[in-house]
Amino acid sequence: MERLPMVGLRLSLKQRYFLLLCFAVGAIIAYQFARNRLEVERMSRVEGLMANSSQFTLERKPFHILGGSIHYFRVPRGYWEDRLLKMKACGLNTLTTYVPWNLHEPERGVFNFEDQLDLEAYLRLAASLGLWVILRPGPYICAEWDLGGLPSWLLRDQNMKLRTTYPGFTAAVNSFFNQLIKKVVSHQYSKGGPIIAVQVENEYGSFARDEDYMPFIKEALLSRGITELLLTSDNRDGLRHGGVKGALETINFQKLNLNDIKYLDGIQPNKPKLVMEYWSGWFDLWGDLHHVYTAEDMIPVVTEILKLGMSINLYMFHGGTNFGFMSGAFAVGIPAPKPMVTSYAQPLPELPSHQERRAYQPVVIHQHLSLWDSLHFTDKPLKSEKPVNMENLPVNNNNGQSYGYTLYETTITSKGILNSKNNIRDRALVFVDKHFVAVLDYKTQELALPDGKKGKRTLSLLVENCGRVNYGKTLDDQRKGLVGDIELNKRPLCDFIIRSLDMKPGFVNRLESSGHWMSMRQRPSFPGFFQARLYVNSFPKDTFIKLPGWSKGVVFINGKNLGRFWSIGPQQTLYVPGPWLHKGDNQVIVFEEQETDGKILFATSPDYGMTVDVQ
Repeated sequence: MERLPMVGLRLSLKQRYFLLLCFAVGAIIAYQFARNRLEVERMSRVEGLMANSSQFTLERKPFHILGGSIHYFRVPRGYWEDRLLKMKACGLNTLTTYVPWNLHEPERGVFNFEDQLDLEAYLRLAASLGLWVILRPGPYICAEWDLGGLPSWLLRDQNMKLRTTYPGFTAAVNSFFNQLIKKVVSHQYSKGGPIIAVQVENEYGSFARDEDYMPFIKEALLSRGITELLLTSDNRDGLRHGGVKGALETINFQKLNLNDIKYLDGIQPNKPKLVMEYWSGWFDLWGDLHHVYTAEDMIPVVTEILKLGMSINLYMFHGGTNFGFMSGAFAVGIPAPKPMVTSYAQPLPELPSHQERRAYQPVVIHQHLSLWDSLHFTDKPLKSEKPVNMENLPVNNNNGQSYGYTLYETTITSKGILNSKNNIRDRALVFVDKHFVAVLDYKTQELALPDGKKGKRTLSLLVENCGRVNYGKTLDDQRKGLVGDIELNKRPLCDFIIRSLDMKPGFVNRLESSGHWMSMRQRPSFPGFFQARLYVNSFPKDTFIKLPGWSKGVVFINGKNLGRFWSIGPQQTLYVPGPWLHKGDNQVIVFEEQETDGKILFATSPDYGMTVDVQ
């Protein structure tokens, strides 16, 4: 057989240079063509979203906002496209999303806009699917999110006044916006991007502590290049104080009250009306029931809103999950804050291309490690005469501890009555010489310590941050851990050793490689870490973890924090995204406070617990 010549191996040096030159010129032409096409597209955009009459206009044509909220930080990145496609399949044309400051700047001056937090990738995805975007950058977002999205390191300043023009707060906002806004400016409508409107702060009318604050936030956006329509959003009671000149006011509600619409029309005549948050569900609190807002209840309200010619945004279209320690707490009209559950989902009807789920076979715990044996994997402990709250601990490059647990230990020489003076935030397991005694929290603030051996004994308080309040007027009071003295027989305890247990990925990875794990043949002690292996023999699918024989704690899959679980419910399962699993062995670590039956179960459906209708 005749051998064919191998093209390209016998080219002269000049020919090679010529080919390279051709490739380079071609690349430049292609780049310039694409750039020109984008420029033509941008220039062809006559006019963005306007609110100059009773009807929105986009490109000078009447436009109805049919929106839905999906937060990129609550959905695994591998599922962003799936969720947005489902939104578009429902006939919605606009995506709304918050921006969580506390995730993007976990330590002062340390910014993260990568991977799960790649906001620009999320905006590009929305644009590629033909969705417009209303961006809600905060800095405060509420969102049933820890501290309403504000970073906990702000609270290291004992004089901090959040959501005001207090210099310490405005300086931090300016620093964050310097990083954030430059990333979103090019994604505005006028630049060829999907952003048609930007919200100025969030529901400030219900807070309203500083009349100069909203103008400051507005100017912070404008001065950094925001040119699209500005909005504010408030519930009915907040409309009076939540607006700012030059921004369209919008309303939030669940049950339609025509008097509220008339009020909005009265303070803002001849302007389009937008329900910025039509609450399609409600949040759940640990120890309560699961709230359900049925489609039968929603349909007549949504129908009436549209009949009135109003625009609407479903909050949420898809809730997602408060992974890790991100769920907030509720404190309005109740004596003490109540923490929110890990799930943030509302049930939706089945849609096309439904993600397949799998109930994996139960796995058995094969190793355990007591809390006390894990302490050498934590940061260097702090010795302090007085208790120090979580945020002011000298950890994380002096940004304090944000989430998780903090262990306070001191020496006692007598029995007696231990009184928290309501200085525990939020819940403490109390131990004497590593033996569990009781729980102290907002309800139980006093207990009798048991008799024991004479002489010195170690008193340990493992204090959990159950979630900072995300809404209301108590944001400045959300420091966690021990926020004041603890008394024994009416005398303040002193000389503490304090350890941070924020359970970040580095800590969990150090645990996994520890040689201190013990076989389950040896009786475990509590609190403790429990390890198992989930074997996946095919392409990983979504699943839900069930822990019926456990009490309270946190679950980690391959080092990722799935969130809190608590047997008091209502939530009885934890969502495990398929993209967080891989074929073969997957590491499961459970931190459990008090009990276990040694098994982990899996299900194809979530269990949100006993239900109650939203009133």
